[in-house]
Amino acid sequence: MPGSRAQRPGDIVTTLSGKTVEILNTDAEGRLILCDAIEYARRLGCTHLVDAATLTGAIVVALGMINVGVFTNHEGFRSKVLEAARAEGEKMWPMPLDEEYKDLLKSAFADMANIGNRWGGAITAAMFLKEFADPVPWVHLDIAGTAWIEEAKPFLAKGPSGVGVRTFVRLVMGWE
Repeated sequence: MPGSRAQRPGDIVTTLSGKTVEILNTDAEGRLILCDAIEYARRLGCTHLVDAATLTGAIVVALGMINVGVFTNHEGFRSKVLEAARAEGEKMWPMPLDEEYKDLLKSAFADMANIGNRWGGAITAAMFLKEFADPVPWVHLDIAGTAWIEEAKPFLAKGPSGVGVRTFVRLVMGWE
């Protein structure tokens, strides 16, 4: 452990929302930070939320290095995000977020676990975040496979891609 306050498997963490989370994997720390950021934004009165994170390697397995995985609790809002992405040439693909995936986050000791089992890892990560976003319309972009470009493209240099930025700007500029 890097320090006496480091998380360990089996720890129970209380989030900003008051929900408790059982730590099953300490490498899934990003979602713990993000769930508190989502709760904080809700407290500030945000009416719509969009987040982008290199959240899971599982999205790379599902979509490779070409498409961003898009998860939502609100189909209409997802449509607006996807429309902005298309207009900006950013490839994004809608992923499922069916309620059955929530069962994979059950914990005997806390409100939920911080990870599901091996299967559907990108989906269970997004389902974890959804628990903090609801009922606010929310879209999560898992950019793990698209955040870094290994080979330069005619429209993008090698290195950090900035994926999502153009989409966010288009979304905000067209907001009514």
